[in-house]
Amino acid sequence: MSESTAPAPARTASGSAAPVFSVRGLWKVFGPRAERVPGSEYAGLPPAELREATGCTAAVRDVSFDVAKGEVFVVMGLSGSGKSTLVRCLTRLIEPTSGTLTIDGEDVLAMDRGRLRELRRHRAAMVFQHFGLLPHRTVLDNVAYGLEIQGLGKAERRARAAELVEKVGLAGLEHRRPAQLSGGQQQRVGLARALAVDPSVLLFDEPFSALDPLIRREMQDEVVRLHREEGRTMVFITHDLSEALRLGTRIALMRDGGIVQLGTPEEIVGSPADDYVREFVRDVPREQVLTVATAMRPPTAGDGETGPALRPDATVSEAIEAVARSQQPTARVMDDGRLVGVVDHACLLDVVAGTGAHGVSV
Repeated sequence: MSESTAPAPARTASGSAAPVFSVRGLWKVFGPRAERVPGSEYAGLPPAELREATGCTAAVRDVSFDVAKGEVFVVMGLSGSGKSTLVRCLTRLIEPTSGTLTIDGEDVLAMDRGRLRELRRHRAAMVFQHFGLLPHRTVLDNVAYGLEIQGLGKAERRARAAELVEKVGLAGLEHRRPAQLSGGQQQRVGLARALAVDPSVLLFDEPFSALDPLIRREMQDEVVRLHREEGRTMVFITHDLSEALRLGTRIALMRDGGIVQLGTPEEIVGSPADDYVREFVRDVPREQVLTVATAMRPPTAGDGETGPALRPDATVSEAIEAVARSQQPTARVMDDGRLVGVVDHACLLDVVAGTGAHGVSV
C-alpha cells in the first residue's frame, strides 16, 4: 500500500493506535425472534440447518475486528456472504441484532436519532454501487448536496464542491447533469459528494462492480491516489479478489456471515487459513502480492557487495525483474541503509512456486 502523507494516527494511553471502528461479537439475524439465535445452541448451525430450526437467517455471524485510522480495510466475499449487511450495520442503516460497535470509542448502538444523523452526515460517508445522483442538479450541485443539508451557505459550499470536482478529475464538467456523464464520471461525482463532508471514514459498498473493466481500473487508481494523498480511513466492500488485493491494507474474507480469515494481502495469499481461502487465492500470481521480506534469506559474507538494492516491501515480481536486469545472482534487501537480507534465484522461485519462504525478520 502506498505510503500515506497524512498525520500520524491518534494513540491510546498504551501507545497503540486507537481504532476508528471497533466491532465485537456482531450479529445480524433476520427472521422471527431473531434475537434468540446469538449465544444459543442455534448459533453454530450451518445456514440451511439454522433456517430449518428457527426460520432465521444469520447474515452476520459473531464478527469481530478493528479498523485502524488511515487504513483501507477491505471486506470481501461472494454474493450472500454478508459483507454488504456488515457495512450497513456500521452506521445502523441495518440494525445489528447483538454485539458491540464503536466509532472513535463512542457506542454506535447507544446513539439516538440525532447522533446517528450526525454520524451519517459528518463522520462516515457511504459510496454505493448505484450513484444516487440527483438528475436535475449539475455536477457541482450534486457534490455540494451534503453541505447544503449541513446548512452551509451557497457560496461556501459551491467553492468546496469545486475543489472536490477538480480533485476527482472532473474539472470542466461542473455544469453537466448526470445523464450527460459516463458511468465512471458519475461514480466520481458520488465519490466527490462523499468527500465534500470531510468524513473521518469512507464506506464503499461495491462501488465499481457495475463499471466496465477499464473504467473500474481507473476508479481503483483514484481510490489509491486519494488514500496516498489524504490517508483517509476507508472500509471497502467487494466480491472481486484482485480489487481487494490491490486496494486493501488488510482484508477480511467472509463466508456464510462469518470472517474466515483476516490479514494483509500477503498473509491471505501466502498463508491461507483453510481450504476455502486456499481455493479463493489459487489463481493469484503470488509474485505480484508477496514481498521480498517473505522471500529473503539472511545475508552471508560478501552478499552486501553486489547486486541491485530493494526495499523489504518490494514485490517478488519487482525483485525478479531487478535480478534479471542486473545479471547478478543476488539482490540486496535494504531497510534505512541497513542490509537486512538477500534474495537469489532459489528464494524467488520458492515463492512463485509456493514451495517455501524464508521470511527473515526486518
